[in-house]
Amino acid sequence: MKKSTVEDIVLTSMNTTGEQFADRAAIERYQFRRLRQTIDHAVAHSPFYRTRMAGTAATDITDHGALSRLPFTYEDDLRRSGQDMLCVSQDEVARIITMQSSGTTGPPKRLFFTEEDLERTIDFFHHGMKSLVKAGQKVLILLPGATADSTGDLLARALERMDVASRIYGLVDDPQQATEEVFAENFDAIVGFPVQLLALSRTLAGQSVTAGQIKSILLCSDYIPRTVCDELSAKWQCRVFSHYGTVETGLGGGVECEGLCGCHLREADLLFEVVCPRTGVSLSSGEWGEIVFSTLTRRGMPLIRYRTGDYGRLLDGPCMCGSHIARLDKVRGRIDQVRQLDNGQALSMDVLDEILLAIPGLLDFQPVLQKENGRDSLTVRLAVIPANRDEVFQQAALLLKGVAQLKNIRVILEASPTGLINKAKRIIEDKRGKISHETAYQAGL
Repeated sequence: MKKSTVEDIVLTSMNTTGEQFADRAAIERYQFRRLRQTIDHAVAHSPFYRTRMAGTAATDITDHGALSRLPFTYEDDLRRSGQDMLCVSQDEVARIITMQSSGTTGPPKRLFFTEEDLERTIDFFHHGMKSLVKAGQKVLILLPGATADSTGDLLARALERMDVASRIYGLVDDPQQATEEVFAENFDAIVGFPVQLLALSRTLAGQSVTAGQIKSILLCSDYIPRTVCDELSAKWQCRVFSHYGTVETGLGGGVECEGLCGCHLREADLLFEVVCPRTGVSLSSGEWGEIVFSTLTRRGMPLIRYRTGDYGRLLDGPCMCGSHIARLDKVRGRIDQVRQLDNGQALSMDVLDEILLAIPGLLDFQPVLQKENGRDSLTVRLAVIPANRDEVFQQAALLLKGVAQLKNIRVILEASPTGLINKAKRIIEDKRGKISHETAYQAGL
């Protein structure tokens, strides 16, 4: 088994600072040296950080124990003070990504990237994809790619450096229609959202794909259910890799090696930690909490101790591939998307995904919480292959009866009005009004 190809990036970065690559301690010495430089850069060039970091000495930040001396950065900071977080002139900004969260009426989030920042993302994609494909092969990209420097575009440029051809299809909402194009060519690997790949595999064309034709799949951009990985691997006889990343991490954050046992993190550019969602206290490897990261090389808009809102944990010890690069376990989803029910239980999308997506003939589903006569009810809208409709509804009803979190909750099954799959990140839609999620933490998600 080859070592994680992400290690090559870390080794190269460490060599430029004079650090000799040896073990975990050497990686962390490199990271904290870079973090101190980032703090100095941010304080010198950003009005936001000059105020936020007042009284903080970068020289004191030498190890993980010292991270608690640094204040957190939040999503609201990006919305309210994004321009003041910028550390370069507007002329040096190569791309601005603007995001307006669903249901939010305030200002959008804006992330600013320089050409150098984007280059480091391409470099990460380049090395990360070496575990999946090799020169002469062809990759289908089911990600946004029409815009310059979009995720799909950056990935295609990274693959080009490996002499790997690619085709950017974009996001899929109608899998039946997409299969006419998707499987018309023989692709060696596919990159896309978990549910979109699962839906494609369940169409007639997807079921007709010769075993071994598709050699690798990279799932990204959403919760990655184990049931989806297992079905794709068995059906197409291919390796199924996971990737973790957000816009804030620079689109790339971590990717699995051939061991398929956690995402090796982009430690040349990012320092990760996990904290208690309520208290902000740092947690040890193996403990579940909120993923936090600091950028180490970003010039345009550094982020220092940025709270992602994602629920995950760092894995302890070296990987079976032999790499000392830190690994992130499967991320369970967004903390603020955990729904507290009036039966005292907390319901999250990963629970429903693992149960429902195992049903053959199901393409996608949308859960909606509502109040009915003063009590919680859950409506689940199912997008199905028409020929399997009755069987899917029967199995879904049976499986949902066994979900402990839904005890004494009325569950209603409906057919999806469009029959299409969701192109965005999937959530439990909450139409009950404002609900406190504090007890969701206490329930351990």
